[in-house]
Amino acid sequence: MAEDKKYQDASLPLPPDVEESLCRCGGIAGLTGQLPGDDLLKRESALFRALADPLRLKILAMLAVQPLCVCVIKAVLGIADSKLSYHLSVLKKMGLIAGEAQGNWIIYRLTADGTAWTRQVIGDAGSRKNR
Repeated sequence: MAEDKKYQDASLPLPPDVEESLCRCGGIAGLTGQLPGDDLLKRESALFRALADPLRLKILAMLAVQPLCVCVIKAVLGIADSKLSYHLSVLKKMGLIAGEAQGNWIIYRLTADGTAWTRQVIGDAGSRKNR
């Protein structure tokens, strides 16, 4: 090991292979420079939290079949209006669904991001039942 390695610290001994590869990427500063920004990581974390709820995944699966009004979503889920409103707002805030007013109803549909994530997380609606 060369004594001139800028990240070498007597209080932090590194395995030789880790030390070599860390040196090749520019040390701690080089490694840190290759990480995604905090804003992106916060957004992705919030997105994964939105996708982590089974009711929200069921809403996405329903909307993958077709756009729906709140009354149909509520009938399928069997939950209170306030609870459904909360789940829809989480999905909407994350850009996974959008609502469009049609007369007295709001019709919800998947956005392009919602479609992509729904396919990735739960696959095509109807292709997997009760797995």
